[in-house]
Amino acid sequence: MKRSLMTLAAGAMALAAAGLSGGAAAADKDQAADLILQNGKILTPGGYAEAMAVRNGVLVAIGSSGDVADWRKPRTKVVDLKGGTVLPGFHDMHVHPLMGGQKQFQCIFEQGSTPDEIKAAVAACVKGRKKGEWIVGGQYQSISFGDNPPNRQFLDAVAPDNPVMLGDISGHSIWVNSKAIEVAGVTRDTPDPEGGVIERDGNGEPTGLFHETAGELIRRHVPAYTPAQNVKAMQSAVDEMLAQGITSFTDAAVWDSTILEAYATLAQQGKLKQRVRGCLVWGATVGMPTADDVIAVRNRYRSARFDPDCIKIFMDGVPTDSHTAAMLDDYMPVEGREGRSKGILMVEQEKLNAAVTAFDAQGFTVKFHAAGDGAVRSALDAIEAARKANGMGGRRHSVGHITFAHPDDLKRARDLGATLEYSPYLWFPSEINEDIKKAVGAERMERAWPVAEGLATGALVVVGSDWSVVPSVSPWIALETLVTRRVPGGDSELYAPSQAITLDQAVKIFTENAAREMGHRHMVGVLEEGMVADFIVLDRNPFEVEPTTIHDTQVRMTFIDGEMVYSAR
Repeated sequence: MKRSLMTLAAGAMALAAAGLSGGAAAADKDQAADLILQNGKILTPGGYAEAMAVRNGVLVAIGSSGDVADWRKPRTKVVDLKGGTVLPGFHDMHVHPLMGGQKQFQCIFEQGSTPDEIKAAVAACVKGRKKGEWIVGGQYQSISFGDNPPNRQFLDAVAPDNPVMLGDISGHSIWVNSKAIEVAGVTRDTPDPEGGVIERDGNGEPTGLFHETAGELIRRHVPAYTPAQNVKAMQSAVDEMLAQGITSFTDAAVWDSTILEAYATLAQQGKLKQRVRGCLVWGATVGMPTADDVIAVRNRYRSARFDPDCIKIFMDGVPTDSHTAAMLDDYMPVEGREGRSKGILMVEQEKLNAAVTAFDAQGFTVKFHAAGDGAVRSALDAIEAARKANGMGGRRHSVGHITFAHPDDLKRARDLGATLEYSPYLWFPSEINEDIKKAVGAERMERAWPVAEGLATGALVVVGSDWSVVPSVSPWIALETLVTRRVPGGDSELYAPSQAITLDQAVKIFTENAAREMGHRHMVGVLEEGMVADFIVLDRNPFEVEPTTIHDTQVRMTFIDGEMVYSAR
């Protein structure tokens, strides 16, 4: 009966694709798969299969070679896997592709670079530039400078005539020189904007560090990339993700029309292969879009591959030296940070509740940036308000980053139908985590990125890279370190070991869980008959190698809708 139903389904799809009508009899005469993969280890919910057949982008048979034999005809393309492993396509639930692609135009140095290395990199970027031309890049981190934070004078020494703007390792602060401050018209009398901080010296003058929304005082003066550059940047980014086996992703911050237009151009050209959700940014300041506004934007830019059906709300900043993540308890005391001992909560609860309730009623998913445990609680309070007003039938809303969260709040997520999204890929000792430890203290770091606790509550758990805030979009780094809680490749130092999870759990998070959060679980997330043929072919089986080598996994082929969209050969 199962084979009969699959034959009917395949026949119906073939007729529909040809623009015909009628029953399955015509298809029965040519029951041909477009593609068969054989001699492999194909991961299914019931274990490994040897072969599978694809017809019109759907898995029509999966099992032994004999199970798919009837689908093989002269026109069928056959791929010999030679023992290779096949997994469902991976999902990245929090990524910034345009930012990743734009780095090719920027002044970039490695995360963790020393002051001397940064100085040399900026000096090299200045060479050949005209006076007054902007130098934009990153990513610095304050902890690299010890007890003397970055300042404008440091950059003035190598770039006196060019405005310089460097992003930090978190993406929430910028460091600029005096020329950039001058071009932006910022002075000692410029007030801190709502949700932002201008660092000042003992005389009240800007030091060159701008946190959160204060960065917009500078960014608005940086020349925009051309539409052609944005399309090139987006193309290179989505291609890089295909090479990593990422078949679906969520763009976590669609700031403006430049990003939307880049997606629209690639979609129109047939070059956007992944299934993409876009999150339009909203905040409680003047000029931010209403629920009606974003419906118009969604309808204008929605396509078969791209759907901006998500709203991004920044609840707070990051728990680094900037002290901008909203915490339930005080940061470690630092001179000059007394005014924000618990960080910054960017949206008043009453405004937040009203906005989330409105977006929920309109059928949008809301994704919160919530790094601190105070921000996580506020986001869940808003979801609770929306559920009370609209009922439980709305979209799943996602509380993202969750660097810290109170155990009681993690338990609330399941009953509220909220998704716990852990990001970025920092579940191991790293430069930024040392910065966070300095800000919050070693004790709280034992519960940093509490993935295991989230899974234990029964709530839906997903992960995202936050690339290009992190250096790589590779899910294989994340897969390994979720399990080992060590640096890729292994090390003697464990990082918050109580939050380690199993490889089975980690793979499910990247596939089935993420598909559910995207609203695509009826199509993708597992490999079984009737599902859409999104899958990846690997050079190794992650379940059969040493966990400390998973980060070296290479994707040989990536398929979406049965189409090979990437090949390593």
